[in-house]
Amino acid sequence: MVDRAEDEIAQRYVASPVGTLRLQAVAAGIVGLSFAGTATPCARGYHSHNQANTWLDRLEQQLHEYFQGSLHYFELPLAPAGTAFQQQVWQALCNIPYAETCSYRDLAEQVQRPKGFQAVGQANSRNPIAIVIPCHRVIQHDGSLGGYAGGSERKKWLLAHELKVHKQQGHEHNEDEHAKSKFNIPVSSHLKWVR
Repeated sequence: MVDRAEDEIAQRYVASPVGTLRLQAVAAGIVGLSFAGTATPCARGYHSHNQANTWLDRLEQQLHEYFQGSLHYFELPLAPAGTAFQQQVWQALCNIPYAETCSYRDLAEQVQRPKGFQAVGQANSRNPIAIVIPCHRVIQHDGSLGGYAGGSERKKWLLAHELKVHKQQGHEHNEDEHAKSKFNIPVSSHLKWVR
């Protein structure tokens, strides 16, 4: 885990189709991406540590590509602060394929806590790096959206955006198969987890 007492956080605000986003990084990698409400999107927040700014530049560019529909998987080093269990849940979230969803129950099974879907839901709600760690792809077992720290309208927009891009690129989306799918895939190699 990264010691943030010795490693100050660089941040900036950027505009997006889902509102202003606050991006945060340290020298080791990205530590935060959240919805900033009414913050000014032009504030850059450059910091004395150039590596942290490099990660913010890369995240900003990849977010732009994600919202344009040309990027499906982020390639960034991540350094979110959280318990071992939260880290396990967040890593599992990164295995949910683009334009797909899973239930909290499926996620609990993925982290080998089949009866712990409420604890998984709590860890999901504390995800500090929205969109990149795709907690918006987790829905209720009955198919309803469920909660989202950024609000249900943002969750609905993100899911619809991914599905629209997926279909435009010629991919079929079979709801029945999708509902049955598990995502037992190795931890995503495109994201580097920094401890």
